[in-house]
Amino acid sequence: MSGLATFNGFKHPVPGPNSNPKAGEIHVIIGPMFAGKTTALLRRIKSDSNNGSNVVMIKSSKDTRYAVDEVVTHDGTKFPCWALPDLSSFKIRFGSEAYKKVDVIGIDEAQFFDDLYDFCCEAADLDGKTLVIAGLDGDYLRRRFGSVLDIIPLANTVQKLTARCEICGKRASFTFRKIGETQTELIGGSDMYMPLCRQHYVIGTTPPTKIAHKEEDLFKRKKMLPEQGDTLLESSSYEKLVPFH
Repeated sequence: MSGLATFNGFKHPVPGPNSNPKAGEIHVIIGPMFAGKTTALLRRIKSDSNNGSNVVMIKSSKDTRYAVDEVVTHDGTKFPCWALPDLSSFKIRFGSEAYKKVDVIGIDEAQFFDDLYDFCCEAADLDGKTLVIAGLDGDYLRRRFGSVLDIIPLANTVQKLTARCEICGKRASFTFRKIGETQTELIGGSDMYMPLCRQHYVIGTTPPTKIAHKEEDLFKRKKMLPEQGDTLLESSSYEKLVPFH
């Protein structure tokens, strides 16, 4: 009988005589909010389904923003799913015989599943399933979110998507929280979050006093630079006055 064995604090797959000989795959899609992760996930799942694969979609039961039993993108695209509190219960709820016939499993909002790593090991390594997983790699403070980063070493491919900064339109890699709530898991949409580039994320999360000091320092430095047409300082003196980093 196959299973997971713990070695040096980590769980590793242990194949059994009835293990699926077909190797599975794991494909991970990460990025900030509004980057199109769910859209990319559904595109892949629908493509596999159209090509004859038996597919099933899972999302966290914590996410009830648009629908309870559907994965819904921000632009309204829908796909039926199983909404579960954890992944370990999926095989039992879905049915062991039905599970054997599944080729591809899609997982949305993967950051909310604490047992993500163990499920991926078992489903891909032992059961031969292809997993397509979408989730946030970082929270609103740019810290790791859930177990998504833990499965990167297991992945066949990793795709990091970017959104568009709501301030300047450049590529946005970070999720900014608009409200003052501090708990990590706070489910919401554009009413609570927006994607920002690095520059505007740093400005948005820096206390106003620090921003004022930076702007004042920059203004002083500019005043010390020679105006166009003035005699330039010698190179050594100029470098001491306005050091380059």
